[in-house]
Amino acid sequence: MVKIKACIFDLDGVIVDTAKYHYLAWKKLANELGFDFTEKDNEKLKGVSRMESLEILLDLGNVKVDTETKLKLAEKKNNWYRELISKMDESEILPKVKEFINELKNSNIKVAIGSSSKNTMTILNSIKMADIFDVIIDGNKITKAKPNPEVFLLGAEALGVKPNECIVFEDAESGIKAAKKAGMYAIGIGSKEILKEADKVIPDTNSLTIDIINF
Repeated sequence: MVKIKACIFDLDGVIVDTAKYHYLAWKKLANELGFDFTEKDNEKLKGVSRMESLEILLDLGNVKVDTETKLKLAEKKNNWYRELISKMDESEILPKVKEFINELKNSNIKVAIGSSSKNTMTILNSIKMADIFDVIIDGNKITKAKPNPEVFLLGAEALGVKPNECIVFEDAESGIKAAKKAGMYAIGIGSKEILKEADKVIPDTNSLTIDIINF
């Protein structure tokens, strides 16, 4: 039995639920381009990078634009999104998350953020959690998005632990795949059907207890 020394958390959907803000910003962009974008459509963007998300959105609307325009559209969406998340506060931290992280720290388990989002620090500062984590690896520090394991491997390296001493908490299939490729344990938060590659799955953050890190 390996002793767990660190827990690495995805941000969106694990610490806070920013999906609604992403959705509102993508919907606004789609509407501006002349088509609708539903919440069901938004599911396809979960755990996917910004530019890949834009490609999916443009395909849905059957919109063809050049590379320069794509970059401008992605920037426009991100500006709307940043405006929304800058108004977030501590009330948007998901249930039991803060208590669980404090429990881990009291048990001498290191904690990190491993997120593909380039807006990670904006969100963590808004919800006053930037100082809680030992290490923060975000979209500004990686070159490959999940399911590539880079974000989690960099996290383990910065924490000074081996991959098999880490547990990753993720709500997206691509994140679970990344964790497993990194050689880490993965705990999924959400649906067992979608997160089937995870070592354990809990329905939501209300189920976060220190006992679940025992493997």
